[in-house]
Amino acid sequence: MTTTLVALAVVMATVIWWLVRTSVGASPWVEERPGADHSPTSTLPLPTIKIGLGVFMAVATSLFALSISAYLMRREGVDWRPLAPPMVLWFNTASLALGSVFFQRARNASRSGQAAGMRRGLLAGGACTLAFLAGQFWAWRSLDAAGYYVASNPANAFFYFLTALHGLHLLGGLWVWGATLVKMRRGAALEQVRMSVELCTAYWHFLLVIWMILFGVLLFT
Repeated sequence: MTTTLVALAVVMATVIWWLVRTSVGASPWVEERPGADHSPTSTLPLPTIKIGLGVFMAVATSLFALSISAYLMRREGVDWRPLAPPMVLWFNTASLALGSVFFQRARNASRSGQAAGMRRGLLAGGACTLAFLAGQFWAWRSLDAAGYYVASNPANAFFYFLTALHGLHLLGGLWVWGATLVKMRRGAALEQVRMSVELCTAYWHFLLVIWMILFGVLLFT
C-alpha cells in the first residue's frame, strides 16, 4: 500500500512540475499589454487555468489513492476471490498509451505553429481514447457474461469501480477535447486553442500513468 501511495505522489509531483515548466517561458497566447515588463529576468505567472487543472489532478490523485488503499485492505478479507483481468486490458493499455503519444505530438505541433499537425494529433489521440473506452466496456461485458457480477464478489465490485472511475475521468477529458475540435472547426486560430491542447496533453499523460498503476494493482494482486 505504501508503495502505491508513493507512486501516486510521484505522479502528482511530476505533473505539477510539468505544468510549471511549460508556463515560465514565452506564451504567445497571452495578450501583451502596453508597458509590460519584457526584461529577460521577468517570468510569466502560472495561468489560472493551469492552476485549476493542477488542483483538480491533486484531488483526483487523492481519490485514486484512497480507492486503491481500500482495494488493498479489502482483499485481505476471507470472502475475497481474485478476479483474473481480461486479456483485452492489454490492448486497452496500448491504446491509451498511443493516445497519449498522439496528444504529445499535437502539443509539439501547436508550439511550432503547425495547425494541420495539431489537428491530426488531436483526432488520433481522441480516437485511441475512444478505442480504450470501448475496450473497457467490452471487458465489462465479457466478465458479466462469464458470471463475474458486481454483487457476487468484492473483487468483482472493486474491478468495476476502479475501471469505471478512471473511465469517467477520461470522459471528462474528452469533453474538453471535443470542445477544442469544435472551436477549430469554427475557424479558431491556433493561438486560441493552444492552451486547451496543452491542458489535454498534461491530463492524458496523467491518466495514462494512473491507469498503469491501476492495471498493475489489478494484474499483480
